Amino acid sequence: MIDDPMTEALSRFLDVNVARHKLIAANLANIDTPGYRTRDLDFRAELARANLGSEWDGTGATLSYAAYAPVARTVRGLLQRPDGNNVSVERESLLLAETQMKFNLGVQLLKDEFKTISQAINSGGASS
Repeated sequence: MIDDPMTEALSRFLDVNVARHKLIAANLANIDTPGYRTRDLDFRAELARANLGSEWDGTGATLSYAAYAPVARTVRGLLQRPDGNNVSVERESLLLAETQMKFNLGVQLLKDEFKTISQAINSGGASS
């Protein structure tokens, strides 16, 4: 794999998206579970936390990368049904669409990064 700051940052961006997608899917899967409480993560805070684990040596090589583990929290302030469940299909559907758009953006940016690297390799350092 190409090991440079941009691809590593995009990788962490996608990791956070996948973690959030899993939480949203779990919320939807538990929509009929009595007492289930909606869980989510703060995307910006988690992305910043994921980025804290990386250090660069100035050449683009990773010195260390701490394994990212998302911190999911119970969402407060949602309407609760009589069975104690507070999952909202509308809320989760909106978050799912937002997460999918962010993921698609991350994948496109990663493709563009690989295309740029490929073009640099294929040019072979030839000058015009």
